[in-house]
Amino acid sequence: MIQPQTAPEVNGDTRTAPLLLVADPESTLVHGLADALEREGVVVMGVTDGAQALLQAGALRPDVVLVSASLPVIGAVEFIRAVRLSRPIPVLLGVGEGHAEQAVQALAAGAAACVARPYRVPELLPLVQAAFSGESASRRALVVGSVELDVNAYQVKVDGHTVHLPLREFELLHYLMRNAQRTVTREQIMRHVWNSTDTTSTNTIAVHVKRLRARLGDTDDQLIQTVRGVGYRLVDRTA
Repeated sequence: MIQPQTAPEVNGDTRTAPLLLVADPESTLVHGLADALEREGVVVMGVTDGAQALLQAGALRPDVVLVSASLPVIGAVEFIRAVRLSRPIPVLLGVGEGHAEQAVQALAAGAAACVARPYRVPELLPLVQAAFSGESASRRALVVGSVELDVNAYQVKVDGHTVHLPLREFELLHYLMRNAQRTVTREQIMRHVWNSTDTTSTNTIAVHVKRLRARLGDTDDQLIQTVRGVGYRLVDRTA
C-alpha cells in the first residue's frame, strides 16, 4: 500500500484537503502521481489491486477513487459496480490505448469519467477538487458547431448522429475541442494527447487527424484546419 506523505487534516468530522484513492498495479506510476498531486494539496493513498481498493474505499471514504482499466484481482468494472452499490463515491477510470471497450463498460457501470493513463495532473486535479467541494465530478458535454463530445458517456455526435471513435482519436478530438478556435502546436498535442515529448512523431499526429476528419465528415478540412508549420485548429463551421 502507498501511504500519503502527509496525513489527511481533519477539522472536527470534516477533512480539510481532498483524499484520492488510486488503485493501479504500477506502483511507480502511483508514486509519481502522488508526488505531483500532493504538491497541489491533494492527499493520495495508493493500492495495487481491486480487492485492496474495495477495502480502503470502505475504510477511508475518499472523495474520489481513480482505478486503472487493467486493475488485477477485482477488475475495474466489477469494482465500480460494487462501489456504486454501497457508497456514492465518484470513480474515475484510467484508460490507455486499447481500453475503449473497458471505458464503455465502466461508464455504463457508473464511472464518473475516463481519464488518460499515464495520468495527467491538469486533467485529474479539477475533478478531484470538484468532488471535494461538493460539485459534480463529471464534465459537461463540449459543443463546437455541429460536433458534440460527452466525456462521461464516451460519446461523440455530429449533427445529432453518433460517431464511434477509437480512444486515441476521442482524446485528440477532446483536446482540440477544449482549445476550439485556438491553434495548438504539434508539440502540445503530443504532450497532452500522447503524454510524450517526442517532437519527431508529427506523422503520427497527421495520420490520426486524417482519420478523425474522415469519421467526422470533415471532407474539406474546414472543421480541423491545418496551420502549416505549426499545428491544428478546430473551428466552428456554423459560426
